[in-house]
Amino acid sequence: MRFGEIAPSIPFILEGMKVTLSYAGISVVLGFILGLGLTFVKLSSKKWVRFLGAAYTSIFRGTPLILQLALIYYALPQVFDISLSAFQAGVLTFSLNSAAYSSEIIKAGIESIDKSQREAAMVLGVSHIDMMKDIILPQTFRRILPSLVNETIDLLKESAIVSTIGEADLLRRATMVSAEKYTYLEPLIIAGLCYYVMVMTLTILAKKLEKRLNY
Repeated sequence: MRFGEIAPSIPFILEGMKVTLSYAGISVVLGFILGLGLTFVKLSSKKWVRFLGAAYTSIFRGTPLILQLALIYYALPQVFDISLSAFQAGVLTFSLNSAAYSSEIIKAGIESIDKSQREAAMVLGVSHIDMMKDIILPQTFRRILPSLVNETIDLLKESAIVSTIGEADLLRRATMVSAEKYTYLEPLIIAGLCYYVMVMTLTILAKKLEKRLNY
């Protein structure tokens, strides 16, 4: 082990955590919002609308994330004559991908709520919007929280693929130090430890939030 040789470069590697967390944080929030909208598309009474929602999910769950990133970063600007930075392309890709998975999680959570609650709300004259906002969704969120945390963790780890389009995230910085110092094990170990710390921190915070919501 030659950690002493890369010691001056460790702060440079750690700076990549900010980039990684930015990708994951923004993408999870946008993915959840898009996923919530997609959920209502899938629960629509119109068959063709449900088909569109199912097709979207099938495409994003059935193709590699790295392919989706390549299409959005390289092909999308070519087709629509626009310019996307690596960060914009990454966030867009992760958000769209996360929406597909989040919608399935939210949909399963909504369908798990006892139908008698909806029937009771309808009898009392509660509007559909108020019923979803005040009765169904709060219960759904408590039930799906562990699954949403897993989706966030997966996205946090998968964000490493932005290094393939030149973004200076945690993994990219570790490989840059490896190439500069001609030592690969130590920088990658540091990057791995950083990912582990982020994942474990998120897991602990999620468990505390879950306990609080269940009280």
